Amino acid sequence: MTDKVKYWSDLSEYDYDTALAMMQTGRYLYVGFMCHQTIEKILKAYFNTLSNEPAPFTHSLTNLARKSNLYDSLPDEFKDFIDILEPLNIEARYPSHKERLMKSLTKERCQSIVENTKNLQSWIIEKL
Repeated sequence: MTDKVKYWSDLSEYDYDTALAMMQTGRYLYVGFMCHQTIEKILKAYFNTLSNEPAPFTHSLTNLARKSNLYDSLPDEFKDFIDILEPLNIEARYPSHKERLMKSLTKERCQSIVENTKNLQSWIIEKL
């Protein structure tokens, strides 16, 4: 494993652990955000298994999966899940958008997001 791959993989795991911590405290907006970050960073790790170039500077999971030549091999359930995660990147969202997201992120929905995040992360790690 190259240094870049390890760097992104370690960050992905850290972000997943943070999502779990946010789950325990009921901060569901940040559960979604950290799950998005988990997948973004493991996709960047995968990108670096293919290229020595820096990982693309994007938060789009679909774009990262495509640039990594991974998208077409993703099972449909993971493609659908990426569509769920995409809007959870809250970094630059306006307050009204964050409020709508918070209302949609129930405990049950976040539990499902966390579980699916781990499944997708593990699937990508197997490919590293």
